[in-house]
Amino acid sequence: MYDSGLNNQRVRQLNRQIFMKLVWQHKRLSKSHFSQYTGLSIPAVSKILDELVNDGKLSHSSENLSLRGINSGSYQIPLDGDFILCMNVTPTSIESQLCDAQLSPLGEFERIHVNACTPQDLLAAIENIWRTQRKKWPKKTINLALAIHGQVDPVTGVSQTMPQAPWREPVEIKYLLEEKLGVTVKVDNDCVMLALAEKWQNPANRQDFCVINVDYGIGSSFVINGQIYRGSLYGSGQIGHTIVNPDGMACDCGRYGCLETVASLSALKKQARIWLKSQPGSVRQDPENVTSAQLISAWHNGDEQVRSWVESAANAIGLSLYNFLNILNINNILFYGRSCGFGEDWLATINRQIGFNPFDHGDALKINATQISFGKLSRPQQVMGIGYLYVEATLGKE
Repeated sequence: MYDSGLNNQRVRQLNRQIFMKLVWQHKRLSKSHFSQYTGLSIPAVSKILDELVNDGKLSHSSENLSLRGINSGSYQIPLDGDFILCMNVTPTSIESQLCDAQLSPLGEFERIHVNACTPQDLLAAIENIWRTQRKKWPKKTINLALAIHGQVDPVTGVSQTMPQAPWREPVEIKYLLEEKLGVTVKVDNDCVMLALAEKWQNPANRQDFCVINVDYGIGSSFVINGQIYRGSLYGSGQIGHTIVNPDGMACDCGRYGCLETVASLSALKKQARIWLKSQPGSVRQDPENVTSAQLISAWHNGDEQVRSWVESAANAIGLSLYNFLNILNINNILFYGRSCGFGEDWLATINRQIGFNPFDHGDALKINATQISFGKLSRPQQVMGIGYLYVEATLGKE
């Protein structure tokens, strides 16, 4: 039996959700903008907007966004909501950006060095940053959104593994901070942070894309049909632990020959250390203090040894991505991380491996042709991406 009432209710719910998504993406829209984006008539748009304003979901401003036509003002997320303090957290550094209720930045983006020997040290560093902002905004509720390196359970807010940390036990980050600070805390992986940033702050992105973070390790996150894909154990995107050489070096995950052991910055630095130690007296560089910046500089300066290592690493990344492309058929790939400093030659080496995809016939004019590029979002925008955990939770209740 066809239930028109239930059907109308569902349509109303979907329209409200679409309107809220548009406002989060564009920050401020007029009635004509809503009509343009949705294809709905102005009277239909007005009815939905009035409902959202009455429910406190949107606020109306007399500011006109168009130079033509009748001034109907504009609509936006109310500014009187809670602030969100977004952080990207590792045991050695914490990046932070405070955002207002519209997820627009407040104040300066900050990065501090930390030396967390224990989980308690790391939690204390997070708490100190929060309390500093709380002193500046004593009358505001400041919730936390944390991007954590390694495997994270976003439901319980537990950091299950953190590769750079000297500890190995899980840490109940969400529970411990909520108990201590009395605010809401949301936690997810740092690659999810990048995917959310691209999804919400880059209107040019497709419904299906992936971000690859090539830095200390190698991580990735997939957006499929507009949704972050996490997997049932929240381990989706562990491209760094795909095995490229079964007889290779031991990985922190307990297996051998993972992509991270040959293509991450930590792997490249290890190669450099081993090589430098085999050349006593012939070089001035201290093997124990090789930096990522030095490797990138040597690459650009044409150092043959470094170029050989980096090209081999780029080939391994490309082959792993090729396998993912064949399985998931995602053909929009964005790279982030310090390895992007190797530049266009590095990216071209990766792209040559991906170019063998049998499902992509190489027609660059096709809208669905494989596209691989560096991500364009600034670092503050990337870190603000984790704040959209709150947006997606809110939209899920519409």
